[in-house]
Amino acid sequence: MDNLIISVGRQLGSGGCEIAKLLAQHFDCKYYDHELINMAAERSGFNPRIFEKQDESHGTLKSLFGSFSGRLGRATSNYYKNAMSQESLFQVQSEAIWKAAKEDNCVFVGRCADYILREKPGLFSVFITADETDRINAVAQRHNCDYETARKIIQRKEARRANYYNYYTSKKWGASQSYDLCINSSLLGIERTAEVIAQIIREVKYKV
Repeated sequence: MDNLIISVGRQLGSGGCEIAKLLAQHFDCKYYDHELINMAAERSGFNPRIFEKQDESHGTLKSLFGSFSGRLGRATSNYYKNAMSQESLFQVQSEAIWKAAKEDNCVFVGRCADYILREKPGLFSVFITADETDRINAVAQRHNCDYETARKIIQRKEARRANYYNYYTSKKWGASQSYDLCINSSLLGIERTAEVIAQIIREVKYKV
């Protein structure tokens, strides 16, 4: 049987990462989120900070190299610019995702894993949303900020996620047709939402 691969897209503050971790526990899967940055860095030999700056955000690499230019020699700086375009960074991360998916059952959070692994038979993709008020409250608590600041954080970060996803996949981030399942975590809460998703995956993938 093909490895079970669960790709979790999520709105900020929806509890998507928590749900992804619970799904990993349900199915004894390896969980990958920021771990992918270190994997990609190891494969490329580049500093993880390069991948952190580009993480789920298209259009930032030029400014990133600008910030390094004062600390790098000209030859080294030119090498970074020429050898590691944004597309190259995406390719390295994609290879890390494929490698992990071939070796074990996995849960991936974001990073276009649903598109990268679209030809893998064991893939199930889900997108987690939540009511706006719940998401803003969650982000406000996480960042210890007021309601309006949290709302702006969500708008800024989700715009970057959408731009990144839409650019590399030619699909629409958060649109129902882009995933196998979309679910609102506000309806059932984090734990129950994870249980419902797990049951759907069992019925779809394992017929139980």
